[in-house]
Amino acid sequence: MNETNKPSPDYIIRPIETTDRAWVAELLTQRWGAPAIAAHGELIQADQLPGFIAEDHGAIVGLATYRLDAGQCELVSLDSLAEGRGIATALVDKVAAAARAAGCRRLWLITTNDNLRALRFYQKRGFVLVAVHR
Repeated sequence: MNETNKPSPDYIIRPIETTDRAWVAELLTQRWGAPAIAAHGELIQADQLPGFIAEDHGAIVGLATYRLDAGQCELVSLDSLAEGRGIATALVDKVAAAARAAGCRRLWLITTNDNLRALRFYQKRGFVLVAVHR
């Protein structure tokens, strides 16, 4: 138990390693259709970005990728393979910590305007909706 008397999660969050790259590409292809993600007029090779993996007793249960640019951090992908366990929140927290350590002033992301679950998730974690495009 931790100091808030909540059970500690039974997963760990660790950085993506070189040996994880094939798995990362496979997961992104399964969940997003390809390891490259189209956003804001460009194709982002998400499988080549830094990020974090959530692992539960050797099984991978989550992934987040991000990129740093000019004092900003873009969360490019976020996937939890076991919802309701705090995995996505823990991954976002790790990306936020990496952004702070890199001196970033802003952590941001793009999602589709019809993804209400994602919009709710990010807003509950302090993200602010700044634009909606049709």
